[in-house]
Amino acid sequence: MATAPQEHIAGYTQFLEAFEDAIVRAPKSTAGVSIALIDIDQFGQINEAHGQDYGDAVIALLAAALADSIADNGQVFRYGGDAFMVLFENIEKEQAFLHIEEARKSFDAPHSVTVSGKKRSIEVSISCGVAAYPDDAAKPNEVIRKCSEALYRAKISGRNKVSLAREEKMVTKTTHYTTGQLDGLQRLAKREGLNEATLLREALDDILRKYNS
Repeated sequence: MATAPQEHIAGYTQFLEAFEDAIVRAPKSTAGVSIALIDIDQFGQINEAHGQDYGDAVIALLAAALADSIADNGQVFRYGGDAFMVLFENIEKEQAFLHIEEARKSFDAPHSVTVSGKKRSIEVSISCGVAAYPDDAAKPNEVIRKCSEALYRAKISGRNKVSLAREEKMVTKTTHYTTGQLDGLQRLAKREGLNEATLLREALDDILRKYNS
């Protein structure tokens, strides 16, 4: 059997709680709060070439590698699928970038992966996006969106790299949605306390990351 992903690493809900708590504490620090979104490059191809068990084993390797390399500086969370989020407190964004870059470099190598006694060498790399509160945005969901956008830029610019969040030039696009979609979007925005444009940008970031992984 493949090694299961590190079960002791907390998940998405725990990340959101920890991130919001860190922001509450942030005014007491001059460094702010940084986050890094990390996922495995071309993970779908790894699954196709070697099977899902080997893919799960690669995720477990990344979980262990991140927990080991980030342990003294930040917290690692399972974000979903092959993605992880790292939370840094009291560390400048540039310093967080350097920690993540070091983790990326150390993971960029062929990995010996064993499933059911069968060993394979699988080349694996990761891409990462880094964003910070309050430098990049004032609300947690906007910082996460900036982080996701930074990861997307790392992917489309060649993968196997770390990108920092940056100011975005907003472009208006004219399109058409069904009445049901718009009503659902309005209800969701009201329920979550967000504006509709923010939700649409989050959805588009998720789609871009999915198809450019």
